Amino acid sequence: MSDMTRRTFVRTTGAGMAIAPFIMSRALGQMSANETISHAVIGTGGQGGGHVRNFQNSKGCQVVAVCDVDPKNLKKAAENAAPNVKRYTDFRKLLENKSIDSVSIATPDHWHTPIALAALMAGKHVYVEKPCSHNIYEASLLKKAARQYNKCVQHGTQRRSKGDHIEAMKLMRQGVIGKVYVHKAINHQLRGKIGKAKPEAPPAGVDYDMWLGPAPKVPFTHNRWHYQWHWFWDYGGGDVVNDGIHQIDVSVWAMGDRYPKRVVATGGMFYYDDDHETPDTLMAIFDYDDGQIIFEQRLYTNYKLEGHDNGNVSYGTKGRMEFGRQGVIVYPNGGDPYKVTSPQPVESIVQNFLTAVRANDPSLLNAPIERGAVSSDLCNLANIGYRTGVADLRFDPKKVEITNSTDANALVRRSYRKGYELPYKG
Repeated sequence: MSDMTRRTFVRTTGAGMAIAPFIMSRALGQMSANETISHAVIGTGGQGGGHVRNFQNSKGCQVVAVCDVDPKNLKKAAENAAPNVKRYTDFRKLLENKSIDSVSIATPDHWHTPIALAALMAGKHVYVEKPCSHNIYEASLLKKAARQYNKCVQHGTQRRSKGDHIEAMKLMRQGVIGKVYVHKAINHQLRGKIGKAKPEAPPAGVDYDMWLGPAPKVPFTHNRWHYQWHWFWDYGGGDVVNDGIHQIDVSVWAMGDRYPKRVVATGGMFYYDDDHETPDTLMAIFDYDDGQIIFEQRLYTNYKLEGHDNGNVSYGTKGRMEFGRQGVIVYPNGGDPYKVTSPQPVESIVQNFLTAVRANDPSLLNAPIERGAVSSDLCNLANIGYRTGVADLRFDPKKVEITNSTDANALVRRSYRKGYELPYKG
């Protein structure tokens, strides 16, 4: 309900006394239990199209606006949203709409933080896809802005809202598999080669300059376009921030959402011989005083390795715990394996976000930006180690800098093209 609609309602019904508590609660950021959340989706490709459907089908929410620089995506998204949905090609115009309560961001990675910061400054709650940022410095700004504007910022690492994962973390902390010193995060799958694409004109109607945004201006190619942008450093960070972040996030969660004392990473372009800039193989060790996270990425394997698929294994002194597409299974030493189940229903990550938005309470979020930023940062640190060849990265999260390499520290942040600078300075 817009401010104008509420004022008209009070004036024409004489219900000022009755509705006054409602107006006051909304002014404080709270919403009534029966009020519909007005939501907008920015970036409506494959993942963003899912956002439109999920938010539109969620109780107490209506998708009232969609935004994309690709008219084909925009048309398809509008057809899946509420009737009379507003269409935008410029997110800045969308954010001027004061009737919108929350936004979700499913653009290419290099736009995640700039749009999220602008949305917070416009008074919107934010659901931002993983990774929350294109670089480590952006993640630090996003955490600051979320606190300053006191808005909900949910990170799209949805395993944090899976009941079996939540219960498994409780069991792990209770010592079901003993002391756990190693968590393995595994991303092995077959991602095909993309070949080499020649420059050409952008698709009709596409605002390519806006799509590039803060990234350097380069000719359009289809390999820099839908989904393939993941494999270019200017827009994404390869599969470690695309899919691997889900596995790394589970291990970070098990470690208590902490930063490691050092990061060792290595990899290579062994399988690809095409336009890929990001590696097909990446191995990283995140070293803590009391254990390790080991990340393994192989993008040329279309089979299970070591008996399990993409997921996690936590190794304890009394057994192991495996997280995968089939759920969570505990393998105790000397006992029969069993599947972990949740003792009670758990809200999906989207519904959890809407619950927190309705209460204007970031503490209700299952995947708040403070936790999501740790996982995003670890993925980016792995990439920095691979790109620079620095075998022992030391990162200070308070100073937001890599302290033992000037070359590596230069990749903690990026340069922004004129006209597309970050709207928030912290």
